[in-house]
Amino acid sequence: MADLLDTPTLARLYAHILQHGPVTVSELVGKLDIPQGTAYDYMQNLETAGLVEKVCEQRPYEYDAESIALTLSTDGETQTITPALIAAVARRDQDEDIDIYIERHGFDGLAVALEYASEYVDGTVNHRIAARELDLSPLEAEIILQALEPVATEYADSGA
Repeated sequence: MADLLDTPTLARLYAHILQHGPVTVSELVGKLDIPQGTAYDYMQNLETAGLVEKVCEQRPYEYDAESIALTLSTDGETQTITPALIAAVARRDQDEDIDIYIERHGFDGLAVALEYASEYVDGTVNHRIAARELDLSPLEAEIILQALEPVATEYADSGA
């Protein structure tokens, strides 16, 4: 699980399989533009962790992802890792704003910002409300809400 949060490409692979599976490794290589060797290594890691499984036992193998909601507790703090959070982390190597936000506020801060991004997409909060609640400047709130908007939109119907 820690690897999903620390490795954006692995997170992107998992998030793609979860949203678009079942898929073959060849489809992932073409769609996500990752090296074939990396894709096979990551698939093996995800399969070993029980996050993906083969749904076709003949070549080319097709894989589907298991949806997760894992709650971690450390030093009295709890954090729920959801598919939407993993998808947000997956965008880290494509969107510098998300990367900077994680560096400043951590994964727990990103999880809270993602909750506000969902409300932002729904129209129930604006960037000023989010800024006040997240203790950010209005500009920083607007930047992270816009960066997370595609994830919030994609996962709005799934409740993830």
